[in-house]
Amino acid sequence: MKDAFGTPQSLLVLGGTSEIGLATARRLIARRTRTVWLAGRASPALEAAAAELRALGPDVHTLAFDALDPAAHEVALGKVFAEGDIDMVLLAFGVLGAQAHDEGEPLAAVRVAQTNYTGAVSAGLVCAKALQAQGHGSLVVLSSVAGERARRSNFIYGSSKAGLDVFAQGLGDALHGTGVHVMVVRPGFVRTKMTAGLTEAPLATTPEAVALAIEAGLRRRAELVWVPGTMRVVMSALRHVPRGVFRRLPV
Repeated sequence: MKDAFGTPQSLLVLGGTSEIGLATARRLIARRTRTVWLAGRASPALEAAAAELRALGPDVHTLAFDALDPAAHEVALGKVFAEGDIDMVLLAFGVLGAQAHDEGEPLAAVRVAQTNYTGAVSAGLVCAKALQAQGHGSLVVLSSVAGERARRSNFIYGSSKAGLDVFAQGLGDALHGTGVHVMVVRPGFVRTKMTAGLTEAPLATTPEAVALAIEAGLRRRAELVWVPGTMRVVMSALRHVPRGVFRRLPV
């Protein structure tokens, strides 16, 4: 169960090598979290992430999980919940894709959509059902400001995040009153390996800053968190820019 400050004792990270996911795990471990599950494709990187977190003191387990294999999600994730209650699930997996390449390779674009949206819908519903059965817990979903409005430079990725965002909001409404809390997190440009080499956008942030915002959001049981907070104002303005004008913006 969570403590008075909303810190979970147990955490499941879907996307066990995600830099944001690991930054969040480190932050929560420093507070109170004592059991961590890292779910992802079996790899040396996943084992290295688990070893890093174990050095901080908690019990850390790894789980073979593939976003692109929804048929296996219920069985795989069921093993985690069978071991005991999970106070928080962080849905942190996703791929950016390569817009210019993916426009000419439809199957590559589909892979982005299947990972970021279809896989997340499957895993999100499986975890929501398990959290509801135990009667408590938080599902934190990493969305993106890219899903707020289609941009020429990343509309394939953005469309997948837009779908995920709407799904997570609807799931939160469906679970209202059940004891399960759903929180959508919308970061702007985050400096990670995934974005290395890309032109940095204004108000760029870090995995550690996103982790801090997630922790603060958990404490107040927020349903929507922007990172940084000023992105809320920026995106509100961009949503209302006429389409003809928006097309000419360097976005």
